[in-house]
Amino acid sequence: MPPKPHRILLDRVSGYADEAAAYVRRRRVSRRPFARLYYANGRSTDQAGDSDAGAELFVAAGRLIEVAGRAPKS
Repeated sequence: MPPKPHRILLDRVSGYADEAAAYVRRRRVSRRPFARLYYANGRSTDQAGDSDAGAELFVAAGRLIEVAGRAPKS
């Protein structure tokens, strides 16, 4: 006996939802905060957020964002 049409659709949607949930879990685990520095010669380096240099860069970036976010008084 062939499966009912609505079961085929339900199984397909359920499979897509499972794959999407697995993708989100993988992204959450692999995504860690980092700072990327670009040099004038085109070279770049990544600094982990939990390293000393990375922590200093996050503090400096936060200060720059605060300063840039303030609207100039007219």
